Amino acid sequence: MLYNTLHNRWLRLVACVVGELISAAALNIFIVPLNLYTGGLLGFCQVVRTLMQTHLHISFGAYDVAGIFYFLLNIPILLLAYRTLGRHLVLKTLVCTVSYSLFYSIIPIPSSPIVSDYLTACLLGGILVGIGSGIVLTCGGSGGGLDVVGLCLSKRGSSFTVGKFSIGFNAVLYTSCLILFSPEVAIYSVIYNFFTALVLDRVHQQNVSVQALIFTRGDEKALASFVMEKLGRGVTFWTGVGAYTGENVHVLCVCLSKYEIEELLHTVHSIDPHAFITAQEGTRIYGNFLRRLSS
Repeated sequence: MLYNTLHNRWLRLVACVVGELISAAALNIFIVPLNLYTGGLLGFCQVVRTLMQTHLHISFGAYDVAGIFYFLLNIPILLLAYRTLGRHLVLKTLVCTVSYSLFYSIIPIPSSPIVSDYLTACLLGGILVGIGSGIVLTCGGSGGGLDVVGLCLSKRGSSFTVGKFSIGFNAVLYTSCLILFSPEVAIYSVIYNFFTALVLDRVHQQNVSVQALIFTRGDEKALASFVMEKLGRGVTFWTGVGAYTGENVHVLCVCLSKYEIEELLHTVHSIDPHAFITAQEGTRIYGNFLRRLSS
């Protein structure tokens, strides 16, 4: 089931939309009723919405217009990113952005907080948003916003990575919350984002590097061709000798993401059901290793 979902284009797209629904619902149910702010471009839109409500006395009812602002701001970002990131990623990001903006805008915000304790709401909201966002990223999607801007900067050789750009933007955003609102709002918003990032890193498999060693008596060239042609990864193989049997065995070494390991296992066992495989997660990789943000 997991294999089919991760490696079928349409199932991945459906999973992305479901992930955006989870994120938007958790945000509107647990975070927005307490007047807390998420990070990134949506957080900026939330601040703008609040300033319009407090200073211009505009009422948006039970729905959050920040989702509409977020979609409108993503339009020029995606247009600028089209050449840099390519058609496939931009189209998938557009679907995710439209879904997220729609869900965020139409899911009603409770008139009174369902969970009144700030820390509990931050924990629940952070866990659910982290899970939803992790599903989107693992399935090769992106909610748009700062991720796209940061990726464009890194692709063009800027010293800003996606992470550095996001941290810098959020630092300015929460400093603004501290000045415009109250210390409690800024502090609990940071706590919420910390929980979100913590869960997101656990769910997002594409960020986890894995070193796999395959021991097989099968066709090592067929396995190597699959790794290079289908996964787009380099592979090194050599011939070893089993100490107990004294027979020759082919050893293949490949580095890939945790997202790709299941497809590797599936193919290896289809070629050689008796293959012995070891996989070490969290491997530090330096040099020419492509970290994919989409698939």
